[in-house]
Amino acid sequence: MTGPRHSIAALAAKVAASRASARTLVSILVPLFNEETYIGECLARVLNAPLPESISLEIIVVDDGSTDRSAEVALRVQDEYPGVIRVIRHPRNLGKGAAIRTAIEHASGEFCLIQDADLEYSPIEYRKLLEPLVSGKADAVFGSRFVFTSERRVLYFWHAVANRVITTFCNMVADLNLTDMETCYKAARTSLLKSIPIRSDRFGIEPELTLKLAQRRARIYEIPISYHGRTYEEGKKIRTKDALQALWVICRFGFFQRDIFKDRGSEILDTLASAPRFNAWMADAVRPFLGETVLEIGAGLGNLAGLLCRNKKRYIASDIDEEHLARLRGRFEHHRSVEVAYLDVERPEDFVPFERDLDSVVCLNVLEHTRNDTLGLANIFSVLRPGGRAVILVPYGADVYGGIDEVLGHYRRYSEPELRSKLEEAGFQIETVIEFNKPARPGWFVNGRIFKRDNISRFQVFVYDRLVWLWRKLDPILPLKPTSIIAVGVRRA
Repeated sequence: MTGPRHSIAALAAKVAASRASARTLVSILVPLFNEETYIGECLARVLNAPLPESISLEIIVVDDGSTDRSAEVALRVQDEYPGVIRVIRHPRNLGKGAAIRTAIEHASGEFCLIQDADLEYSPIEYRKLLEPLVSGKADAVFGSRFVFTSERRVLYFWHAVANRVITTFCNMVADLNLTDMETCYKAARTSLLKSIPIRSDRFGIEPELTLKLAQRRARIYEIPISYHGRTYEEGKKIRTKDALQALWVICRFGFFQRDIFKDRGSEILDTLASAPRFNAWMADAVRPFLGETVLEIGAGLGNLAGLLCRNKKRYIASDIDEEHLARLRGRFEHHRSVEVAYLDVERPEDFVPFERDLDSVVCLNVLEHTRNDTLGLANIFSVLRPGGRAVILVPYGADVYGGIDEVLGHYRRYSEPELRSKLEEAGFQIETVIEFNKPARPGWFVNGRIFKRDNISRFQVFVYDRLVWLWRKLDPILPLKPTSIIAVGVRRA
């Protein structure tokens, strides 16, 4: 088999019509290595997959240094479907993980779905796999070969045993209950995949991606799929060494190396988010000033929103990062009082729907990220009713500005007179200014200014968080400057 058996004209018409009316683009990622016999038929089946008209496909084939005619076959199909199929070539064989990593980099669809080129998995399953993603229920979907509601070819017993052992071990480390971690059919939001660093070049990508999705707290669904496995005589490639590598990858990323963000700033925020006692302390500091309708600007992963939204009539958790927004939607999908909204503090048009409609705005560790914080405060003022409060927490003290601030994207650290002045310029009357978290200031100074570090140790955060009960008692009496200040401004008219 060197090319599609289906009518080229019919398939071209189907794809063109689908793309013309599509609302959702899905990127099909095809890692390819020495599959000359199957790749043409595989691409034909992908192009002919039964999908709703609301979904169109782009197919990204990464030829991973094939030594047969696989690349030539794929390129010929690409010529027949320009703009639908793209073939990217590695100069030498790097492995399935490397091919998928390259494909993700080139993906432009809203969702990605991995498709092996060997015909073991049928594109007829796409509709089932994509439904939880398109409906917004899931961040990732795995197709399981071991949930027996679809047909599967009966093959190697010891392969099945090894798969169950590896899946069970991965489940234990990731705290999941998957039935088939090693499945090829993994689909996920593209923006999520693009934000995750993938280190494995070979089949270790399967446990690595599973662990990192779990560590990112992605909503993972599992769907039963049919499976038509190959024998070794028919070209099956996975070997015993790949099973051993999978166990090592699980140990590496489960126990020794937390590596779930490409962006260093997000990595630091993830570290700080793993401090529940500190987050509770911060929530307790701002809660007394909040009313029944609250807008939180820069809600991030929702750690504070989860604490502050209780007993509120309306709580709007906003952010500008698409991954944060997706996490917020998933976290609060069953909270009737919580809304999730895209809102940029420097864009007045984002605030128009809430104009003079809220009695509280909470803005924690956001203003320092803005170029025009005066405009941001004016936007906050615009959504408050008369008598409404803005609760603004910012980092304090230009003298401790260092590498960590730079990585986090801080343009400044504030002094109390500067923050007061800018709030008053925006129209607020200052109700109070609170010094917050004095015990952390020496550590911030040492890490950022003396050692020039650009990250925060998870161990340091762990220890600090365990001692929050002590820091809360010492904070009012320590003769130190604070790490942050909290200003409460009131809109009088």
